[in-house]
Amino acid sequence: MARKRNTTNMVVGLDIGTSKIAAIVGKIKPNGDIEVLGMGTYPSRGLKKGVVVNIDSTVESIQRAIDEAERMSGYQAQSVYVGIAGSHIKSFNSNGMVAIRNQEVTEEDIQRVIDAARTQAIPGDQKVLHILPQEYMIDNQGGIREPIGMSGVRLEAKVHMVTGSLSAAQNITKCVQRCGLKVEDIILEQLASSESVLSEDEKELGVCLVDIGGGTTDIAVFYQGAIRHTSVIAVAGDQVTNDIAVALRTPTQAAEDIKRRYACALPQLIAQDEEIEVPSVGDRPARCLSRRTLVEVVEPRYEELFQLIQAELRRSGFEEMIAAGVVLTGGSSLVEGAVELAEEVFNMPVRLGIPHEVTGLKEEVISPAYATTVGLLMYARDNGYYQVDHQPEQPLTNKVNLLNRMKDWFNKSF
Repeated sequence: MARKRNTTNMVVGLDIGTSKIAAIVGKIKPNGDIEVLGMGTYPSRGLKKGVVVNIDSTVESIQRAIDEAERMSGYQAQSVYVGIAGSHIKSFNSNGMVAIRNQEVTEEDIQRVIDAARTQAIPGDQKVLHILPQEYMIDNQGGIREPIGMSGVRLEAKVHMVTGSLSAAQNITKCVQRCGLKVEDIILEQLASSESVLSEDEKELGVCLVDIGGGTTDIAVFYQGAIRHTSVIAVAGDQVTNDIAVALRTPTQAAEDIKRRYACALPQLIAQDEEIEVPSVGDRPARCLSRRTLVEVVEPRYEELFQLIQAELRRSGFEEMIAAGVVLTGGSSLVEGAVELAEEVFNMPVRLGIPHEVTGLKEEVISPAYATTVGLLMYARDNGYYQVDHQPEQPLTNKVNLLNRMKDWFNKSF
């Protein structure tokens, strides 16, 4: 379906995650670079495993993140590109075939063959999120990526289709609209993350992206420059936090803090006598425990997660096609030793995926935790949902507008 192009070069990405809501305001420059102008984060209260379970709490968290990003950037958001994840996401590969009109492939022929490929029986409670072309064939000649203008009689397309729960998508849209914002598009989170952390060489050679979030772990496999497989595993960072809270008998929030500061997935990376302070439940005093006790809790959970990912790769049939190895990203991939443990389990190269090709507030967003949010901006840019304004900037006018907004905010506050 053809989308209406935005007439502005400003774009806002909104990652509605299980553990945090992140919003980034970016400016797409005439050369295609993305300049980060502002960002905001707020703890996510109202989601479970990527699905909205409390609309009011989710709306409040989204509003707080958007407000922070707007204050930092001086730009009032009108619409956003939203990421979606969760165990309700389903995907499969499909084929379509049509006759080429006038013996030369046109944009209309491409649209017809994509429509033919999507004629699959989809449950009524599912919504098509993406139809991603893998390759085209003209008269049995395969491996074609850009068929427009080529001559032939028959056009075939292989596509990867992604569907999600209709109610889950509707609830996300409802939460965003309650914040006074328009949803430009809902984008699969691992697809967005791949835009910001994977190189074209990796996609060509074959790579598996693993986005470890708070509620879910999202997987995407690329081969020969196209996405071949996507899936979701309902084991992620929150399970590690819960394990720590139970094993160390500490509040959940304290367990999350301990995980971020001291967790490690490999015992050999820490000193034998290293100790950490663990808050107790209620009025009991804090205790000092060996850091190895923490590792004994964290290592089995991450090993289990990587084994589940490996089993999914084998089931998909693409395990032998990812010559570039595995790329870990997402906030829960930052645990010390995660990359090294993954290399042991997968027996292939593993690296940490960090967003690239951004300017502006670069230091603020160059972290695996913001791979999806930055990727949403890149996805909007690369799929032509915007139109760059090539008019020269007017700094004086912009400053006056910013001062007026600050004056209005000050008057309302006091």
